Amino acid sequence: MKTLSRVCRLAAAGLALLLAGDLAADSTWQLQSSGTTERFRAVSAVSGTVAWASGSKGSVVRTVDGGAHWAALAVPGSEALDFRDIEAIDDQVAYVLSIGPGDRSRIYKTVDAGKSWTLQFTNPDPKAFYDAIAFWDERNGLAVGDPVDGRFTIVRTDDGGRTWSLVPEAKRPKALPGDGMFAASGTCVTVQGKEHAWFGTGGAASARIFRSTDRGLTWSEAATPIAAGTASAGIFSIAFSDPRHGLVVGGDYRKEQESSDNIARTSDGGRTWALIGSTRLRGFRSGIVFVPGSGGRQLIAVGPAGTDRSADGGSTWSLLGEVGFHAVSVDRAGKSVWAVGEQGRVGRLVGTPVLVTRGVPARFALRAGGPCESRDGPGISRSRPSCRPSRPEGD
Repeated sequence: MKTLSRVCRLAAAGLALLLAGDLAADSTWQLQSSGTTERFRAVSAVSGTVAWASGSKGSVVRTVDGGAHWAALAVPGSEALDFRDIEAIDDQVAYVLSIGPGDRSRIYKTVDAGKSWTLQFTNPDPKAFYDAIAFWDERNGLAVGDPVDGRFTIVRTDDGGRTWSLVPEAKRPKALPGDGMFAASGTCVTVQGKEHAWFGTGGAASARIFRSTDRGLTWSEAATPIAAGTASAGIFSIAFSDPRHGLVVGGDYRKEQESSDNIARTSDGGRTWALIGSTRLRGFRSGIVFVPGSGGRQLIAVGPAGTDRSADGGSTWSLLGEVGFHAVSVDRAGKSVWAVGEQGRVGRLVGTPVLVTRGVPARFALRAGGPCESRDGPGISRSRPSCRPSRPEGD
């Protein structure tokens, strides 16, 4: 009996391992009210209960109860600003970036859950335009922007944003004619570990990835096969599961439904990139994330025309829903996935994925929040009938 019991346990464990990393077939986006109809372009998940989001007209919101309620956070003097990126460190500390030429590109920080904000950086160059920020930890981060005089703009901080230093011109990557970055989701730049960083480009003859292993001080270049050649096409989002394995997504934001060369993968830290056989996403995608704890297998990609999921590291994808989002974020523990989009839309994924952490299967639930769609569709779940009613620019 003991032998049979042990065999059964091993068989069950083996089955669990086979299932590990697969998103539940019934996973859906649950939509709740965010309390605003402003366009959201950035989201930062902290835990299963805490997340931050930001967007147009200086809008910043935060939840501490899994999306049941979202509180609007006022950033003084930001009513005309477009917050295209938000990076939350925890439930109290967050950075938010506004985009635009000259002094419209700014970075604010809160250390008290949004009760007050400090303006840490105001772009002094009228020709510069910052697109996204990323942080390794609360003290160390960088912001990247479109080229000025033929080179991309990059500023760094190592003191929690008190000071921001422009990377010396000779160390900043050279741009191609028409080159730029897309401030569509706050994820055209990403960081990993303690020193690695990558950012993606578009708008030029080719879409490229730039890679740093010293917190953004120096950069190396790599070509990608992502669709390019027009001002509206290129790389929109980057995700890495570890310093070697990553994916990029994008396409042409003016062709939301077109399934072009819109996804590529690397297994050497971004030195080289390749299409994944015949695999393409169903349309333009502006955001992608790995689910932590899944061994680099689970991914979610979002765009204004729908969302997709993968359970095999990006080799194959299935439709998660037709509701549109601009940005997506998963918390560091892999317990919650949030996405945001038009008219204050906030979604939290509901399902029961199985992850393997240190070889032990562990179940967890994923949920969602934001205003309801006018009609239900694939992958959409209404949280309650009283939800409030609540297209992307590629600049």
